[in-house]
Amino acid sequence: MSTTTLDLAIIGAGAAGLHAAALARDRGIAFEVYDDHPRVGDSWRERYRSLRLFTPRRWAKLPGMALDIGVFEYPTGAQLADYLERYAEAFDLPVRTSTRVSRVTAEAGRFRLAFSDSREVVADQVIVAAGAHHRPITPAFAAELDPVIRQLHSLDYQGEEDFADGPVLVVGAANSGTDVALEAVRSGHPTIIAGRNPGQVPGRIDTPIGNLVSSIFIRRLRNTTVDTEKGRRFMQEHRGHGVNLVRNHLVDLDRQGVRRVGRVTGVVDGRPVLDDGEVVDAATVVWCTGSLPRLDWLEIPAAFDANGWPDHERGMATAVPGLAFVGLPFQYSAASPTLMGMGRDAAYVMDRLFSVRRTALAAA
Repeated sequence: MSTTTLDLAIIGAGAAGLHAAALARDRGIAFEVYDDHPRVGDSWRERYRSLRLFTPRRWAKLPGMALDIGVFEYPTGAQLADYLERYAEAFDLPVRTSTRVSRVTAEAGRFRLAFSDSREVVADQVIVAAGAHHRPITPAFAAELDPVIRQLHSLDYQGEEDFADGPVLVVGAANSGTDVALEAVRSGHPTIIAGRNPGQVPGRIDTPIGNLVSSIFIRRLRNTTVDTEKGRRFMQEHRGHGVNLVRNHLVDLDRQGVRRVGRVTGVVDGRPVLDDGEVVDAATVVWCTGSLPRLDWLEIPAAFDANGWPDHERGMATAVPGLAFVGLPFQYSAASPTLMGMGRDAAYVMDRLFSVRRTALAAA
């Protein structure tokens, strides 16, 4: 068994991980980045094909390299994936793809990473940037749906070929849900969207003026931080709910003929039932009901709080020195899990990790 020793191990080669990697490169730190996908950016290639981000070009880039799209354009998921891959190649970042971390433990003030190929790495510091959307959330009663109903989660949805013939029910009325509902109705399926209305951003972002105005909204999200009363209130109000509709508006759903209804509360005779008692006939149910990180490989109990969520302050693990996170929802601001917020979080984490390390070395 071979063992590599590093200053820093970064787990995840998405935008958050590459932000941290760029900072590590600039500091001359001995580090590697690990990702279980075959190619950098594959987590975005796995999303539905019609996905287009809300982040304008000037906010979507990583340090030192522009995103090669029009000034007023928004990247698609595929474009962002290719950009991340080019970025890693352009800066010769030490990314190890097709490398799945199967276990991380803490021992004697360092971290031991075990991989699926039996290799090991020992690192002084670890940054977990493995993404916030890997474990789908679906209600327990989803298992009670009639097996003839095709059901899938938005994480697995790719395009209109995933719909069975007949009506489509989309559960979850935030941004992903409205994307899927509009694609369903445009491909000829009677479509219902169920769930709480999260509100919507005024104006149209897909215009030059809207693109510029979106910067105001972005700055608002970046300034909505957990160390302010406003930020803490925002976090509580939006925990477990989608953010405001950004590109799609309610009027778009109405004009296309998508029927908007209340919450799905259970299953009756194998069919979904709404909070007003209506039983819905659907050939396909798409659960756009959120997702969570997958961190079961992080075998450090002190890294988690009583609810199983990373116990951290601005990304720094509270009880595990040398362990940090980037890309968590509300890590510091409402923008933390987005391209426009994770760079600031990565810079904070790197400063804290390696200022602590320098202090410890000086004391020794």
